[in-house]
Amino acid sequence: MDAAAPLLEVEDLEVEFRTRHGTARVLDGVALSLQPGRTLGIVGESGCGKSMTALSIMRLVPVPPGRIGAGAVRLKGEDLLQASEKRMREVRGKDISMIFQEPMTSLNPVYSIGDQIAETVRLHEGLSRRDSLDRAIEMLKAVHIPAAERRVREFPHQMSGGMRQRVMIAMALACRPSVLIADEPTTALDVTVQAQVFDLLKEMQEKTGTAIILISHDMGAIAEMADRVMVMYAGRIVEEAATDEILENPRHPYTRGLIACVPHMEEEPPPERGALTEIPGVVPALTDLGSGCSFAPRCDHATDLCRSRAPRPFAVGADHRAACWLYDEAGAA
Repeated sequence: MDAAAPLLEVEDLEVEFRTRHGTARVLDGVALSLQPGRTLGIVGESGCGKSMTALSIMRLVPVPPGRIGAGAVRLKGEDLLQASEKRMREVRGKDISMIFQEPMTSLNPVYSIGDQIAETVRLHEGLSRRDSLDRAIEMLKAVHIPAAERRVREFPHQMSGGMRQRVMIAMALACRPSVLIADEPTTALDVTVQAQVFDLLKEMQEKTGTAIILISHDMGAIAEMADRVMVMYAGRIVEEAATDEILENPRHPYTRGLIACVPHMEEEPPPERGALTEIPGVVPALTDLGSGCSFAPRCDHATDLCRSRAPRPFAVGADHRAACWLYDEAGAA
């Protein structure tokens, strides 16, 4: 791991939601560490807890029905879970910013692009209206939106999906945050625009030193952007390692399944790769996980032990952990 002191630390985070079917533990013991200028990828299927992790860090879990039951979220040593709501309003947008999945539902349709970016700057930095609009134009230029002086007066519906996503990035970076959370930032964008968005995030990170948490279900995107990967399933971390290590030596059956689902474009793929596979079944209901490994019903390697007891993370390499009974001390593998 990077030797620099962590900028953001999450310890044993637990989040529950009350539903008519019972209490759903949507996060169970989530922990992560993020250094300045680094990118952490969080990957998994829909419903695995990726976005809920981001919302918990931002203290945006709706209460009720949600509740952060335990844990700590430390930004530069300050535990945000103990901070007042007034303090969190100061943190959001300035110290930690977030790019949400769908910009059309995140941008206000009745305010111009410039006003929405300028509002963030006025709130956190106290700039005048003129100066904050100048900052908005500067940020639009930084994310390579042409004719920024004209575009700053336009409304979200006048822009394409790719342009709206660039506006979201500009808004998130306007106050030069220490941490940027990108929650599926390329959802519904074509592959060309996706590549442009990723290039833009890397360019802005190099300029500002911002640490990034990239949330995705796409292993290809994670491979391109992340220094380190955290694989989540049913609200728990099932594997964590450096990106190259995860891609070259995945240990958890779920991680292997995610990588096997990525299509390859070679005309004649190596024979050992075989046909494109899929993970059978779906993510289980979080109100009925049982006492065993939550992935056991979908796993080809599941044993009676897997069905009866949830595994803890085992060391499977240098700075590489996997929560799977295949790697217990008894050498069950």
